Amino acid sequence: MWNEFNIKTFPAETIVYRDGIFCPELSTLSEPMIDENMLLPVHIIYVGEISGENNLEFSVPGPNQRVFMSVKIKNKLPAFLNIFIKNAGKNSEFRGGVVIENQSEFNLNITAQHLVPDSGILIHTKLIAHDRSKSVLSGLAQIQATAENAVSDISFSALAAPTAQIRFTPSQKIMAAPMAADHNASIYRPTTAQINYLRGSGLSAMEIKDVLAQAFENDINLF
Repeated sequence: MWNEFNIKTFPAETIVYRDGIFCPELSTLSEPMIDENMLLPVHIIYVGEISGENNLEFSVPGPNQRVFMSVKIKNKLPAFLNIFIKNAGKNSEFRGGVVIENQSEFNLNITAQHLVPDSGILIHTKLIAHDRSKSVLSGLAQIQATAENAVSDISFSALAAPTAQIRFTPSQKIMAAPMAADHNASIYRPTTAQINYLRGSGLSAMEIKDVLAQAFENDINLF
């Protein structure tokens, strides 16, 4: 499965979802939840094809915990994915990479809630938006009054076909001075020079499209 979805692995407790369904037979944990007494980092893996409404909700309960999330999904039918992260662990960090291939209508809602000092939540999302697709990507960072020196980063970037529709709606609610609180959104479009170079290498139009998508998708380094 790791090769199929190009997911990096490392020593960790794993929580695996496929096609929106928790898979205990692929996970090291019998339940999709994080315990404060875990000695290893936690790796949440969410892959496959989804449709309809889907939810991911995780709380980081203890200090000095490291949680990683790898999301790599596509949809051919309208789909919603709601991701809610709550960090209640001092000096704990939740770091996620989300890759979406949208061929229909897709809504992503990310809520990152910091409850304690020195907590981190960093989630980077990449969208590959096909022709005539519609995408809405929303991110809300909540830094509570008890969460001084939090590090918050929710970013969106998209590789969009000419007829794709995309809307970004980032927002922040900050009630304590953070160490960093970043929000950004961008659209990537290949340059004429890049396309001409690939054409000169003998690639067809479809092959060029695939190469650009792979290069865009793989430009995430979580570990």
